[in-house]
Formats: sequence, C-alpha cells, structure tokens
Amino acid sequence: MPIKIPKELPAFTVLSDENIFVMNVERAQTQDIRPLKIAILNLMPIKIQAENQLLRYLSNTPIQVEIKLLQTKTHTSQNTPIEHLEKFYNYFDEVKDQKFDGLIITGAPVETMEFEEVDYWNELKEIMEWSKKNVFSTLHICWGAQAALYYHYNIRKKTLEKKIFGVFTHKINKYNESLTRGLDDIFYAPHSRHTTTLKEDIEKIKELDILAESEEAGAFIIATEDKRQVFITGHLEYDRDTLKSEYLRDLNKGAEIDIPKNYFPNNNINEIPLVKWRGSANIVFGNWLNYCIYQNTPFMIENIK
Repeated sequence: MPIKIPKELPAFTVLSDENIFVMNVERAQTQDIRPLKIAILNLMPIKIQAENQLLRYLSNTPIQVEIKLLQTKTHTSQNTPIEHLEKFYNYFDEVKDQKFDGLIITGAPVETMEFEEVDYWNELKEIMEWSKKNVFSTLHICWGAQAALYYHYNIRKKTLEKKIFGVFTHKINKYNESLTRGLDDIFYAPHSRHTTTLKEDIEKIKELDILAESEEAGAFIIATEDKRQVFITGHLEYDRDTLKSEYLRDLNKGAEIDIPKNYFPNNNINEIPLVKWRGSANIVFGNWLNYCIYQNTPFMIENIK
C-alpha cells in the first residue's frame, strides 16, 4: 500500500530503503482516487521509532493511504524533538471535525498507573468517545487496548506478579474471521507489559470476541462483531531489536527484569534476535486495512457514523 507521507518524515527514507512503496504528497495529488484516511494517536515516548514501525505495516496493498499523526495536548513527549512534533503532528482539536476510515491508538509506558492518574486520560477519553461516530474502525494496541476496554466496557486491567516479556505462541479461536484470515494455526507475537486484561472479564461482554489468544500471554486479538473496535494486547509492530532495547534500558536502570522469553537464540543477548512475527504482523495489519476498513467504509467519508 503506498502511504502518503511528507518526504521530510524520517519514515519516508527508512521505508524507501527497505523497498517499501511510499508516496510523497506531490505524487499522491496526481492520482484520482480517494485514499483511506488513517489517523495514528502516537502515545509512545520515542515517537519516530513508533512511526516507522506502524507505517511499515500499513504499506502492503495497492490502495493509497493518507496518514495523520496525532499527539496529546495535555502531555508533551520528552523523547522526541519538538521540531519533529511541530512539523508532523496535529492535536485532536485540529482534526475533531474530520472523519477517518481508521484510527490507531498506540501503547504507552504508563500501565502501572491507574488510568485516571495518567495526565492525558481525560483527553484520551474524549478521543475514544469521538472515535465511535467519526472513525470507521479503531485499532488499539497494548496499553491503548487496555485503556479502551476499560473506557468502553469497564473492564479493569490486572497487575501481574511478573512482566509478560518476550515472544509468545498464539492460537486462532475462530478460523472464519476476516481479521485472522491467513494466520497460521500457531503464530508468534511480542509482548511487553506489567498488566493484563483477564479472559474471563472479556467473555462477560457479549459484544466482544476473543479471536486469538496465548496460553502464556492471555487474550491477544479482541474485536466487536462489526470490527469497528479492535484490540491487540501485544506488539506485532515491534522491530527486531525493540525488546532488546527495552531489556537493556531496564537493566541500566537497575530494574529486576528477566531476559525476554523465546527471543535471543540460546538466551544469549550477544546473538541477533530472530524475528518470528513479521509475517503475522503483515497479515493482521493488512486484514484490518482491507476487510475491516476498505471493504466496508463508506466511499463518501462524511457518511461515517
């Protein structure tokens, strides 16, 4: 999928070097089609890294995608240059009168806090409420999934005795679902979190289906029947070295942290981690764009409701 992004965005060079089809704004304007409008509310601290990871997986079908990067007004990232934020990001107030085919709400390193303690919680609640009538399908990732399950369905997260950290096997619960179409019977995905949402709490909500899960990591892909709300509790978008970087960061802080499971060959941190989830990530993000959005979203985007 050619992504419509500015040439100056770091992801343009990164993805072009990987032979991924990206399209600058000038070329996109010559194509007489309506692109899918996808907004990304980026709550991750290192925003450029998260941009690269997500845009990589929004690039795999022949439909043009227009990306709008969003940040919170009530919290300013300390790990991303302010010049980058000012040039490439919008606040919610600047886009709330628009309609979007899709919205991605990322994870955030605030999972050990109560939701109400997060400084941008009220702003996030406003965005999640707005998304119900102004976005055709919203994809929530990791903490973003926990926050949305809490806001929309009052499902509380649970603090774990030990962090779920590593690459885990998952199985499909429903083979006839569009979102999991093409996944292997057993597939891999990374997780990195201190909290979880219990399967039994999700199953109490009749509107929700657990489409895939892990024996070790719990419910993984959760969705409403119409796929207007999708929740992924792990990080399919992660790069090869993301878990390694998190592990070394925590070690340097003096935190008690186990080596990521099923990640380093022979559990040797000096060996190159094996990527086992890239195919699954391409399938899930591609299915979300194609089946959950493109095949169903109104051609006249203003008719989303």
